[in-house]
Amino acid sequence: MNFFQCFQISCQGATTITTFAVFLRDKVEPALRRAVYERTAKAIAEDMQGKFLDFRGNRANLEVSILKYLAEQENFEYFRQYLMFPKEFFQSYIKRQVKSYCLDGSRRLEKFLDSSLSLLYRNILSAASLSSQIVKDRTDREDKVSLWLDEFCRELTEVISLPRSDLKGIEHQEVSDIEFLSSAMEDNLDDLRDRLQKEFAAANMNSFSTQPHTILAEHFSGCWEQCPFCGAVCTNTMQGHDGDHQLVFHRPQGVKGWRWIETDHLVIDICSSDVASDCTFRIGDNKSIPYKRYRDAGPPYSTWNILPDPSMQAYWKWFVSHFQTHLEALYNRKFQGKGEIPEAWRRITKEEALSELDKH
Repeated sequence: MNFFQCFQISCQGATTITTFAVFLRDKVEPALRRAVYERTAKAIAEDMQGKFLDFRGNRANLEVSILKYLAEQENFEYFRQYLMFPKEFFQSYIKRQVKSYCLDGSRRLEKFLDSSLSLLYRNILSAASLSSQIVKDRTDREDKVSLWLDEFCRELTEVISLPRSDLKGIEHQEVSDIEFLSSAMEDNLDDLRDRLQKEFAAANMNSFSTQPHTILAEHFSGCWEQCPFCGAVCTNTMQGHDGDHQLVFHRPQGVKGWRWIETDHLVIDICSSDVASDCTFRIGDNKSIPYKRYRDAGPPYSTWNILPDPSMQAYWKWFVSHFQTHLEALYNRKFQGKGEIPEAWRRITKEEALSELDKH
């Protein structure tokens, strides 16, 4: 075999290895990109849970943060969304906090992505190197490429999703220089890392298939049933839980639009106070039921355990007083007659209302 033939074979071998490395890099790229976003979404959620008081506790603690936010904003439309669609508002609040944290001008999202990319990139490089170490000294197998791919995919099982079946197209390549293969893979992975870094520098929250706020919101799942009288949300932490719905603090029923029978006067009483009274409520057109026997009204009333308790949070007294005209316009009813707002409520300041929230 002359020099030219040796050179030709050498070139063919190098070309084969380069083709192999490029093919494998192109298979790794979408899997790596997906893994970076998945890992970053979890990292952001965990980071915010550790740093934000809103997200450190349970859903009751998060609700206190939301009530504070609503009071600070003093935007009745936000309150309306929260009262009507509490679950959706919780999710939008978490989403808003995550977006603000990640896109605050400090390139925080890019740093999160870059950190995930660096870690996964090192793992892939390590897998390529380890596969080469295992395969290069094997003399009992001629299909070294197939063996290398087996080891490579096995090492990456917990790193990225790269099915071995996707690589059958290159498993029959004749590659004898495993060290050259490892070097070619490293060069191609370096190029891939650099390209992804540039891509991630322009990323936004829409780039995630699984959003960080969705992962964070899962920690605050539970029952979202609302009290049929006041709209407050059941505090049970299990969705579809056994037993009755219940909660600690009910709200003035006028917040949900309830009025006194045969008037347009909104109710300022809380349901946990009414169930100990001789008052009645009406369902349908004419059926009046004593609050003491509210379960006789059937579902959803009968699915709630409303214990007699006259305690009303100052927050809702402040809210009703502060947004009286908004509530009246929303329900086309008035806080008059039995629904007259007490002067004591009007003297409650926002600061006092918020201060009381911190005590519970």
